Amino acid sequence: MAEVQTRPVRAVVIDDSHFQCTVLRRMLESRYGEKVQVETYADPVQAVERLGPGIGLLLLDWEMPALDGAAMLEEARRRGVDLKRVIIRSARHADELHRQFDGRGCLCVIEKGEQEQQAAFLMILDSIVKRSSQSAGRERTT
Repeated sequence: MAEVQTRPVRAVVIDDSHFQCTVLRRMLESRYGEKVQVETYADPVQAVERLGPGIGLLLLDWEMPALDGAAMLEEARRRGVDLKRVIIRSARHADELHRQFDGRGCLCVIEKGEQEQQAAFLMILDSIVKRSSQSAGRERTT
C-alpha cells in the first residue's frame, strides 16, 4: 500500500504591520503545525518576487504603502496565484471591503476587528489547509 506524504501548505502573509505579521505567523503555526510553511512580508514590494502558483494561502492587508492589497491582488493574479486562496484583511468596515473587492476573484474579505468575521476567518483557514494538504498528499504518493 502506498504511503501518503503531504507537503506543508505555503502560507504567505503580506501586511505592513510587523505586529500583524508576527500574530498571523504564530496563529498559523500553532493552529496547523507542520501542515503550513509560513512566510511573512512587511514590505509588499519585497513580497512581489515571491508570488506564484505554489501559494496555498495568501493573506493580504488592504492598506499598505507602495502597493496596497488591490494592487497586490492584481499582481498575484498576473503571477499565477489561485485567487480562491487569497483573503483580504482590513480594519475598514466589511461593507467597504465588499465594495472594493467583490468581483475581483479573491476568496473573501475579512474585517479585522469584527469577532464574527474572525470566527469565519478561522473556519475558512481550516478548510483551505485541509484541502491543500489533501491535494498535496494525492499528488505525492510513494
